[in-house]
Amino acid sequence: MSNKSRAVGVVGASGYTGVELLRLLHGHPEFEVAVATADTNAGVAAADLFPSLAAAYPTLVFAGLDPTDPVAGLSGLDVVFLALPHGESQKLVPSLLGRVGRIVDLGADFRLPAPVYAEWYGEEHACPQAIADFGFGMVELFRDALVPTAHVAAAGCYPTASSLALAPLVAGGLIEPTGIVVNAVSGISGAGRKLAAANLYAEREQNVTAYGLLVHRHTGEIEFALGHVAGVPVQVLFTPHLVPMTRGILATCTARAAVPGLTTAGLLDAYRAYYADEPFVVVTDEPPQTKAALGSNVAHVTVRADPRTGLVLALGAIDNLVKGASGQAVQACNRVLGLPEATGLPTIGVMP
Repeated sequence: MSNKSRAVGVVGASGYTGVELLRLLHGHPEFEVAVATADTNAGVAAADLFPSLAAAYPTLVFAGLDPTDPVAGLSGLDVVFLALPHGESQKLVPSLLGRVGRIVDLGADFRLPAPVYAEWYGEEHACPQAIADFGFGMVELFRDALVPTAHVAAAGCYPTASSLALAPLVAGGLIEPTGIVVNAVSGISGAGRKLAAANLYAEREQNVTAYGLLVHRHTGEIEFALGHVAGVPVQVLFTPHLVPMTRGILATCTARAAVPGLTTAGLLDAYRAYYADEPFVVVTDEPPQTKAALGSNVAHVTVRADPRTGLVLALGAIDNLVKGASGQAVQACNRVLGLPEATGLPTIGVMP
């Protein structure tokens, strides 16, 4: 018999963020997975679809949602994690509110104010009245929003790597809030577990592509997070790239210095002071590597001052499925439940 005290559901458990949630939740001392749904894989044993889960979940079978009452099988759970495609959480949250203890949404549906959401997603929000019930789940920058009465809208992968790389600079007024440029590369797992020609091995291997030029939806989220830290509006030009690896994001950010005389040594000291009490941010002297973050909930960041150009360079590396998704969701959930933030979360990456 398990002595874990909180019953948890994972909706959308057969996607990459869902299976990563199952991995992390198994090692959490408080959480017991009671329900895992996967409509396209309903009735399939988790261990058959993902042999990596066999030892941890030998009897778990993915359930389907009842079309007449999709949340019926979730009612009464302490926490429900939603690992769904964009737009799907909006359909479930109105029925979940009041029927479960906490909702943790890994999608973009409840991260942004309704007008900002409409601007970047090209459609009106279907449940704007519920947005205020969610705290933005990037704990290092929004800790005060993640109060015991809040649900969680976990931040996106690109915004996490970019915002954590830049936050000390905007918080200290060290860079101009406009003209910030973020170029980021991501492994293919960020595209999700779906069949698409662009994700095929023959299409992706030995191939690097930029996408979402000028209009990528995560731009609004990066600006929202950095604006919160800066206390003034922030403007970002964000360009994402897919590279031929499975996991990881590396964000390379440049901005115009706002004060004279910045030095790399001084900026690194400022970063270490800003993140001194954060268990999941490491400030490095050397450029961060995605491999260092693999499998962990840690962001690795560094910074440089360039007196020649008057620019500041900041870099951030994360595992997009852990710190960029499922691990961050668990961290934020720990926070709203009053648990130590690091509970059940790995801080050591997998090497080699």
